[in-house]
Amino acid sequence: MPSKKLLLITGVSSGFGRALAQQALADGHRVAGTVRNAQAAAAFEALCPGRAHARLLDVTGFDVIDRVVADIEGALGPIDVLVNNAGYGHEGILEESPLADMRRQFDVNVFGPVAMIKAVLPFMRTRRRGHILNITSMGGYITMPGIAYYCGSKFALEGISDALAKEVQAFGIAVTAIAPGSFRTDWAGRSMQRTGRSIADYDALFDPVRQARAEKSGRQPGDPARAARAMLALIEAEAPPSHLLLGRDALQLVRGRLAGLESDFRAWEQVTVSTDG
Repeated sequence: MPSKKLLLITGVSSGFGRALAQQALADGHRVAGTVRNAQAAAAFEALCPGRAHARLLDVTGFDVIDRVVADIEGALGPIDVLVNNAGYGHEGILEESPLADMRRQFDVNVFGPVAMIKAVLPFMRTRRRGHILNITSMGGYITMPGIAYYCGSKFALEGISDALAKEVQAFGIAVTAIAPGSFRTDWAGRSMQRTGRSIADYDALFDPVRQARAEKSGRQPGDPARAARAMLALIEAEAPPSHLLLGRDALQLVRGRLAGLESDFRAWEQVTVSTDG
Protein backbone atom coordinates (compact mmCIF):
# COMPACT_ATOMS: atom_id res chain seq x y z
CA MET A 1 0.00 0.00 0.00
CA PRO A 2 1.37 3.48 -0.91
CA SER A 3 2.71 5.39 2.08
CA LYS A 4 0.93 8.53 3.20
CA LYS A 5 2.95 11.67 2.58
CA LEU A 6 3.16 15.30 3.62
CA LEU A 7 2.82 17.53 0.56
CA LEU A 8 3.72 21.22 0.61
CA ILE A 9 1.69 22.84 -2.17
CA THR A 10 1.93 26.53 -3.01
CA GLY A 11 -1.26 28.27 -4.06
CA VAL A 12 -4.04 25.95 -2.86
CA SER A 13 -6.91 28.43 -3.13
CA SER A 14 -7.76 27.60 -6.74
CA GLY A 15 -6.73 25.83 -9.94
CA PHE A 16 -4.30 22.93 -9.96
CA GLY A 17 -3.23 23.63 -6.39
CA ARG A 18 -6.77 23.30 -5.07
CA ALA A 19 -7.54 20.21 -7.15
CA LEU A 20 -4.32 18.49 -6.12
CA ALA A 21 -4.78 19.33 -2.45
CA GLN A 22 -8.36 18.01 -2.46
CA GLN A 23 -7.38 14.75 -4.15
CA ALA A 24 -4.35 14.29 -1.88
CA LEU A 25 -6.51 14.77 1.20
CA ALA A 26 -9.11 12.35 -0.18
CA ASP A 27 -6.33 9.78 -0.62
CA GLY A 28 -5.27 10.14 3.02
CA HIS A 29 -2.22 12.37 2.60
CA ARG A 30 -1.53 15.49 4.65
CA VAL A 31 -1.20 18.83 2.91
CA ALA A 32 0.49 22.03 3.98
CA GLY A 33 -0.94 24.59 1.59
CA THR A 34 0.10 28.19 1.12
CA VAL A 35 -2.60 30.86 0.86
CA ARG A 36 -2.61 34.64 0.71
CA ASN A 37 -5.05 35.60 3.50
CA ALA A 38 -6.73 34.39 6.68
CA GLN A 39 -10.09 33.76 5.00
CA ALA A 40 -8.48 31.45 2.45
CA ALA A 41 -6.57 29.71 5.25
CA ALA A 42 -9.77 28.96 7.16
CA ALA A 43 -11.49 27.70 4.01
CA PHE A 44 -8.61 25.39 3.19
CA GLU A 45 -8.30 23.89 6.67
CA ALA A 46 -12.05 23.29 6.71
CA LEU A 47 -11.60 20.87 3.80
CA CYS A 48 -10.08 18.29 6.13
CA PRO A 49 -9.49 19.36 9.74
CA GLY A 50 -6.34 17.79 11.12
CA ARG A 51 -4.77 16.99 7.72
CA ALA A 52 -5.16 20.27 5.82
CA HIS A 53 -2.74 22.82 7.23
CA ALA A 54 -2.73 26.36 5.83
CA ARG A 55 0.27 28.66 5.88
CA LEU A 56 0.10 32.35 4.99
CA LEU A 57 2.74 32.94 2.34
CA ASP A 58 3.28 34.95 -0.80
CA VAL A 59 5.94 33.11 -2.82
CA THR A 60 7.58 36.47 -3.53
CA GLY A 61 8.14 36.93 0.21
CA PHE A 62 11.68 35.70 -0.19
CA ASP A 63 12.75 36.81 3.29
CA VAL A 64 10.16 34.61 5.07
CA ILE A 65 10.09 31.44 2.95
CA ASP A 66 12.89 29.70 4.87
CA ARG A 67 11.14 30.37 8.15
CA VAL A 68 7.78 29.07 6.90
CA VAL A 69 9.33 25.87 5.56
CA ALA A 70 11.28 25.31 8.78
CA ASP A 71 8.06 25.84 10.75
CA ILE A 72 6.27 23.21 8.66
CA GLU A 73 9.11 20.73 9.16
CA GLY A 74 9.08 21.36 12.91
CA ALA A 75 5.32 21.34 13.43
CA LEU A 76 4.12 18.79 10.88
CA GLY A 77 7.15 16.62 10.16
CA PRO A 78 9.23 15.86 7.08
CA ILE A 79 8.04 17.37 3.81
CA ASP A 80 7.95 14.49 1.34
CA VAL A 81 6.79 16.42 -1.72
CA LEU A 82 7.09 20.08 -2.69
CA VAL A 83 4.67 21.18 -5.38
CA ASN A 84 5.50 24.58 -6.86
CA ASN A 85 2.08 25.45 -8.20
CA ALA A 86 1.60 29.14 -7.40
CA GLY A 87 1.85 31.27 -10.51
CA TYR A 88 -0.12 33.33 -12.99
CA GLY A 89 -0.25 34.26 -16.64
CA HIS A 90 0.64 37.62 -18.15
CA GLU A 91 -0.90 38.57 -21.46
CA GLY A 92 0.47 41.44 -23.48
CA ILE A 93 2.44 42.26 -26.60
CA LEU A 94 6.12 42.52 -25.64
CA GLU A 95 6.63 46.00 -27.08
CA GLU A 96 3.59 47.25 -25.18
CA SER A 97 4.34 45.54 -21.86
CA PRO A 98 6.43 47.37 -19.22
CA LEU A 99 9.54 45.68 -17.87
CA ALA A 100 7.93 45.87 -14.43
CA ASP A 101 5.32 43.37 -15.66
CA MET A 102 8.08 40.99 -16.70
CA ARG A 103 9.85 41.32 -13.34
CA ARG A 104 6.63 40.51 -11.49
CA GLN A 105 6.00 37.53 -13.80
CA PHE A 106 9.45 36.11 -13.13
CA ASP A 107 9.29 36.86 -9.40
CA VAL A 108 6.15 34.73 -9.04
CA ASN A 109 6.75 32.06 -11.69
CA VAL A 110 10.53 31.58 -11.38
CA PHE A 111 12.14 33.19 -8.35
CA GLY A 112 9.33 32.06 -6.04
CA PRO A 113 9.62 28.38 -6.96
CA VAL A 114 13.42 28.53 -6.76
CA ALA A 115 13.22 30.09 -3.30
CA MET A 116 10.85 27.33 -2.19
CA ILE A 117 13.20 24.68 -3.59
CA LYS A 118 16.19 26.20 -1.82
CA ALA A 119 14.25 26.15 1.46
CA VAL A 120 13.24 22.46 1.28
CA LEU A 121 16.42 21.04 -0.22
CA PRO A 122 18.54 21.00 2.97
CA PHE A 123 15.90 18.87 4.69
CA MET A 124 15.38 16.53 1.73
CA ARG A 125 19.11 16.20 1.11
CA THR A 126 19.77 15.28 4.74
CA ARG A 127 17.07 12.60 4.59
CA ARG A 128 18.23 11.43 1.13
CA ARG A 129 14.67 11.43 -0.17
CA GLY A 130 12.04 13.77 -1.55
CA HIS A 131 10.22 14.80 -4.70
CA ILE A 132 9.91 18.29 -6.18
CA LEU A 133 7.13 18.97 -8.69
CA ASN A 134 7.33 22.21 -10.64
CA ILE A 135 4.14 23.12 -12.47
CA THR A 136 5.30 24.70 -15.72
CA SER A 137 3.20 24.77 -18.89
CA MET A 138 3.17 23.67 -22.49
CA GLY A 139 4.12 27.34 -22.79
CA GLY A 140 7.52 26.20 -21.55
CA TYR A 141 7.95 24.41 -24.90
CA ILE A 142 5.77 26.29 -27.38
CA THR A 143 5.01 29.98 -27.76
CA MET A 144 2.17 32.18 -28.94
CA PRO A 145 2.09 35.92 -29.62
CA GLY A 146 1.01 37.94 -26.63
CA ILE A 147 2.38 35.79 -23.82
CA ALA A 148 6.12 36.30 -24.24
CA TYR A 149 6.75 37.08 -20.57
CA TYR A 150 4.73 34.06 -19.46
CA CYS A 151 6.41 31.68 -21.89
CA GLY A 152 9.80 33.06 -20.90
CA SER A 153 9.09 32.29 -17.24
CA LYS A 154 7.95 28.76 -18.01
CA PHE A 155 10.89 28.06 -20.33
CA ALA A 156 13.11 29.21 -17.46
CA LEU A 157 11.44 26.93 -14.92
CA GLU A 158 11.68 23.97 -17.30
CA GLY A 159 15.41 24.53 -17.70
CA ILE A 160 15.98 25.04 -13.99
CA SER A 161 14.05 21.86 -13.21
CA ASP A 162 16.07 19.85 -15.70
CA ALA A 163 19.42 21.00 -14.32
CA LEU A 164 18.26 20.59 -10.71
CA ALA A 165 17.20 17.00 -11.37
CA LYS A 166 20.79 16.19 -12.35
CA GLU A 167 22.19 17.93 -9.27
CA VAL A 168 20.08 16.13 -6.67
CA GLN A 169 19.54 12.69 -8.22
CA ALA A 170 22.40 11.19 -6.20
CA PHE A 171 20.64 12.28 -3.00
CA GLY A 172 17.49 10.30 -3.71
CA ILE A 173 15.54 13.43 -4.64
CA ALA A 174 13.40 13.41 -7.77
CA VAL A 175 12.47 16.53 -9.73
CA THR A 176 9.63 16.59 -12.24
CA ALA A 177 8.56 19.50 -14.41
CA ILE A 178 4.86 19.09 -15.16
CA ALA A 179 3.68 20.93 -18.27
CA PRO A 180 -0.12 21.12 -18.57
CA GLY A 181 -1.94 22.06 -21.72
CA SER A 182 -5.29 23.86 -21.67
CA PHE A 183 -7.20 23.05 -18.47
CA ARG A 184 -10.37 24.39 -16.91
CA THR A 185 -8.64 26.59 -14.33
CA ASP A 186 -8.72 30.35 -13.77
CA TRP A 187 -5.49 30.85 -15.77
CA ALA A 188 -7.20 32.62 -18.67
CA GLY A 189 -9.83 34.21 -16.45
CA ARG A 190 -9.44 36.17 -13.23
CA SER A 191 -5.85 34.95 -12.71
CA MET A 192 -4.63 36.46 -15.98
CA GLN A 193 -2.87 39.83 -15.77
CA ARG A 194 -3.36 41.81 -18.96
CA THR A 195 -1.38 44.77 -20.27
CA GLY A 196 -3.46 47.32 -22.13
CA ARG A 197 -3.20 47.73 -25.89
CA SER A 198 -1.47 50.79 -27.32
CA ILE A 199 0.06 50.01 -30.75
CA ALA A 200 -2.40 49.49 -33.61
CA ASP A 201 0.16 47.65 -35.75
CA TYR A 202 -0.38 44.55 -33.60
CA ASP A 203 -4.19 44.54 -33.76
CA ALA A 204 -4.55 42.12 -36.67
CA LEU A 205 -2.14 39.62 -35.10
CA PHE A 206 -3.16 39.75 -31.47
CA ASP A 207 -6.80 40.74 -31.16
CA PRO A 208 -8.08 37.39 -32.54
CA VAL A 209 -5.74 35.52 -30.17
CA ARG A 210 -7.02 37.45 -27.14
CA GLN A 211 -10.64 36.96 -28.19
CA ALA A 212 -10.23 33.22 -28.78
CA ARG A 213 -8.55 32.77 -25.39
CA ALA A 214 -11.37 34.58 -23.62
CA GLU A 215 -14.02 32.56 -25.43
CA LYS A 216 -12.40 29.23 -24.52
CA SER A 217 -11.91 30.12 -20.85
CA GLY A 218 -13.81 27.59 -18.74
CA ARG A 219 -14.32 25.24 -21.70
CA GLN A 220 -10.78 23.91 -22.07
CA PRO A 221 -10.44 20.14 -22.59
CA GLY A 222 -8.31 19.47 -19.50
CA ASP A 223 -9.92 18.38 -16.23
CA PRO A 224 -7.97 19.60 -13.15
CA ALA A 225 -9.23 16.65 -11.08
CA ARG A 226 -7.75 14.21 -13.58
CA ALA A 227 -4.50 16.18 -13.57
CA ALA A 228 -4.43 15.87 -9.78
CA ARG A 229 -4.80 12.10 -9.97
CA ALA A 230 -1.98 11.94 -12.52
CA MET A 231 0.32 13.95 -10.24
CA LEU A 232 -0.46 11.75 -7.24
CA ALA A 233 0.33 8.65 -9.31
CA LEU A 234 3.59 10.32 -10.27
CA ILE A 235 4.77 10.76 -6.68
CA GLU A 236 4.22 7.04 -6.07
CA ALA A 237 6.30 5.99 -9.07
CA GLU A 238 9.65 4.32 -8.42
CA ALA A 239 11.27 6.13 -11.35
CA PRO A 240 9.34 9.35 -12.01
CA PRO A 241 10.14 11.26 -15.21
CA SER A 242 11.98 14.56 -15.26
CA HIS A 243 9.32 15.98 -17.57
CA LEU A 244 5.63 15.17 -17.92
CA LEU A 245 3.09 16.69 -20.29
CA LEU A 246 -0.57 16.77 -19.28
CA GLY A 247 -3.28 16.87 -21.94
CA ARG A 248 -3.66 15.75 -25.55
CA ASP A 249 -3.25 19.30 -26.79
CA ALA A 250 0.06 19.66 -24.97
CA LEU A 251 1.32 16.39 -26.43
CA GLN A 252 0.31 17.33 -29.97
CA LEU A 253 1.61 20.89 -29.85
CA VAL A 254 4.90 20.07 -28.16
CA ARG A 255 5.58 17.19 -30.55
CA GLY A 256 4.91 19.60 -33.42
CA ARG A 257 7.31 22.12 -31.94
CA LEU A 258 10.06 19.52 -31.53
CA ALA A 259 9.52 18.29 -35.09
CA GLY A 260 9.79 21.86 -36.35
CA LEU A 261 13.06 22.35 -34.49
CA GLU A 262 14.49 19.15 -35.95
CA SER A 263 13.47 20.31 -39.43
CA ASP A 264 15.30 23.61 -38.93
CA PHE A 265 18.37 21.80 -37.58
CA ARG A 266 18.49 19.56 -40.65
CA ALA A 267 17.96 22.43 -43.10
CA TRP A 268 20.83 24.42 -41.59
CA GLU A 269 23.09 21.55 -40.56
CA GLN A 270 25.88 22.49 -42.96
CA VAL A 271 26.02 26.02 -41.61
CA THR A 272 25.95 24.67 -38.06
CA VAL A 273 28.93 22.35 -38.52
CA SER A 274 30.83 24.84 -40.67
CA THR A 275 31.76 26.87 -37.60
CA ASP A 276 34.02 24.16 -36.13
CA GLY A 277 37.72 24.89 -36.65
